[in-house]
Amino acid sequence: MRFLYTWILFTQVRAADPPCSLLGLPNPPELSKDGDVLIGGIFSFHVKWDQTTQVFTSGPQQPKCRSLSLREFQNAQTMVFAIEEINNRTDILPGLKLGYRIYDSCGSVEITTRASLSLVNENEKNLSVVSCSKPDTVQAIIGQTSSSPSIAMSATVGPLHIPVVSHFATCACLSDKKKYPSFFRTVPSDYYQSRALAKLVQHFGWTWVGAVCSNNDYGNNGLNEFIIAAKEMGVCVEYSKAFFRTDPREKILKLVEIIKASTSKVIVAFVAYTDFGFLLKEMALQNMTGFQWIGSESWISDMNTPNAEWQHILKGSMGFAIPKAQINGIGEFLTKLNPATDADIFKELWGTIFDCKLPQQVNGEIKQICKGNESLSQVQNLYTDVSELRVANNVYKAVYAVAYALHNTYGCSKLKSEKEGLITCANITDNKTWQVVNELKKIRFTSATGEEVYFDENGDPAARYELLNWQQDEDGKAVSVKVGFYDGSLQEHRQLSFNKISIAWAHNKQEVPVSVCSPSCPLGTRKAVQKGRPICCFDCIPCAEGEISNIADSISCIKCPPELWSNEKKDNCVLKLVEFLSFEELMGIILVSFSLLGVALTIYIAVIFFKHKDTPIVRANNSELSFLLLFSLCLCFLCSVTFIGQPSEWSCMLRHTAFGITFVLCISCVLGKTVVVLMAFRATLPGSNVMKWFGPLQQRLSVLAFTLVQVIICVLWLSISPPFPYKNMKYYKEKIILECHVGSVIGFWAVLGYIGLLALLCFILAFLARKLPDNFNEAKFITFSMLIFCAVWITFIPAYVSSPGKFTVAVEIFAILASSFGLLFCIFVPKCYIIMMKPEKNTKKQMMGKASVK
Repeated sequence: MRFLYTWILFTQVRAADPPCSLLGLPNPPELSKDGDVLIGGIFSFHVKWDQTTQVFTSGPQQPKCRSLSLREFQNAQTMVFAIEEINNRTDILPGLKLGYRIYDSCGSVEITTRASLSLVNENEKNLSVVSCSKPDTVQAIIGQTSSSPSIAMSATVGPLHIPVVSHFATCACLSDKKKYPSFFRTVPSDYYQSRALAKLVQHFGWTWVGAVCSNNDYGNNGLNEFIIAAKEMGVCVEYSKAFFRTDPREKILKLVEIIKASTSKVIVAFVAYTDFGFLLKEMALQNMTGFQWIGSESWISDMNTPNAEWQHILKGSMGFAIPKAQINGIGEFLTKLNPATDADIFKELWGTIFDCKLPQQVNGEIKQICKGNESLSQVQNLYTDVSELRVANNVYKAVYAVAYALHNTYGCSKLKSEKEGLITCANITDNKTWQVVNELKKIRFTSATGEEVYFDENGDPAARYELLNWQQDEDGKAVSVKVGFYDGSLQEHRQLSFNKISIAWAHNKQEVPVSVCSPSCPLGTRKAVQKGRPICCFDCIPCAEGEISNIADSISCIKCPPELWSNEKKDNCVLKLVEFLSFEELMGIILVSFSLLGVALTIYIAVIFFKHKDTPIVRANNSELSFLLLFSLCLCFLCSVTFIGQPSEWSCMLRHTAFGITFVLCISCVLGKTVVVLMAFRATLPGSNVMKWFGPLQQRLSVLAFTLVQVIICVLWLSISPPFPYKNMKYYKEKIILECHVGSVIGFWAVLGYIGLLALLCFILAFLARKLPDNFNEAKFITFSMLIFCAVWITFIPAYVSSPGKFTVAVEIFAILASSFGLLFCIFVPKCYIIMMKPEKNTKKQMMGKASVK
């Protein structure tokens, strides 16, 4: 459809009775020169234009253009300079002269479209004077300065395969070769500039920024690309607003209020320099300073902006600009302008610069008349300033790119002409502009400024920018200082680099300004996004126990390894506290003390018994078993000590087996004493000879047999699955409990169960013998001791299971000591009391006396 529309317009323009007035084609070119091959140019010489209100009675009227742009005229003159330079060379297009037709678009999309149609029709306005040896239309068009007119121009002439090479149209949309197959440019796409700006914002830690743009293709597409790139890099945009210079003042004031109410201190401005002043003017009226401006190349390199009345607002601005260059001879060419020539634009330029009118321009107006001796070389303005050629250098490269493409298209070879002895070009009349497009895709040359010029598959050049910072010189004048460089062809981490030059910031401080929605989360915390707000707005939540974050702004906490735990600040994993019952702590000291006390009491009682071994009370209670019982009790007290200290393989095996065997030895002795009591009274019956079956030898064998069974159980336990040291990290998350794992649970409970079985049997036998008629019946004390023993160990089971950490070991030691003390006190203390305190009862008569049974 676009091709059909363009072709209809094109055929209308080229008709024999040209309806130029109906189409509203622009005035004749502002600058023109005939040549063998023509190159078109469209520049916005005038930045403001009006469409007067009219009644369409005689056809549409032309827009009125005003306010000559000195910078744009310099760009157009650079195109003329490059063409003249090429015409004076013999290695490019030899024997051919390049001509040009340069139109003024007044910054209007409509006029740009009309100028494009005029360029492709220029040579056929008067067919009688057109040489058939020359191409009938321009071979390429240089322009436009902004994106929207360039889009319109490319859409218009694209179907005709006429190449358009822009020097400043940066919209990323123009890289779409399906829509704009013949569009090329010598300025990088906004895609790269947007990513460069996002990388710059990310570099300084600005995660909360505002954004404004021109409400056109350049601004909207550029800002959209920036927002996409910023989001990828973790930068949030608080607001993004578009405006245009023709907007009502109320709309711009509304934008100012949004900026004033925002919390971000950094503003990214993707704004055309022609629009920017309207926003800055309103901000200056409200004295809105302190914002860090990040600018696009459209205004950051325009030194007319910072030196205006709002320069205090833009102090410290930073942004990317096209690298500057030096073009030899351009300064002299620009100042050789002759206002007396036929081109009206020269007269207007002269009058604009010197604020006067040439005599032929006065026409009755009261205006200062130019003296005629004014010199451009003595004035400094945007037109004559060639110290920082940026956009003009792109024009220069664009013209040369077209020239090299034409050189290859026309088959310029090194064959010498017989007449002139020069290199010539063939096929000049073969007007196939699509061939120029193909050659532009393949060209690669080094310009006079030392830059390598080529186009990628999208028609874009390499993305290289200078990073500029607006600083004040000694005179208080704003100057742009190069503080860094961006090269999109390098690796990601090397694309953005900085010079060793201090950067001036908007707040007049050396520190980088801060612009974040939420302060950075310190170590030991993680970010939690606030509901309904961008990801850059978050709360800092401390990490949970056992988790850390060792980087700022961590989005999650890292769980420490099993043997480590988080420190107090939650920023590092440290070794967990190791817990075991040690000899140094108070509990260990108390338990060891009771254990040694039990040993001492046992030895003391043994000494008493040994001294009084011939007395009836000792002899009557089987002195051999009594001493063996005292020995086993001494071992029981001592085995409790093996439960204290850091567990090891040997200590774990020793503590459980020693405990099991010594307690069985102890209970076996008690069981033997109980059986002796029962058998002794049964032996007193007439004709009973039972004692011969339970004499001293049988007692020893029974104790040995009972103990041997426990030894066998322990050997099997140690052989199959012995106890081993174990780091218990389940009960306490912040501590490691060093304990002895029982290994085989069956083995552990078999040992305890066997002890319990013997204790229960002993208790039953002692209970049966408790009422035997004797003044000193030992069965009563055995019954009571077994009652205590069983009560302690029955209570031990739930206490053992539920006790945490080292208290588990303490409960087991307590059970050992309690049951040992119970046996010691219940069985031996009454006897010691008789021996020491009631010696008169320690007689055979008293022992053999019958107690009254009630």
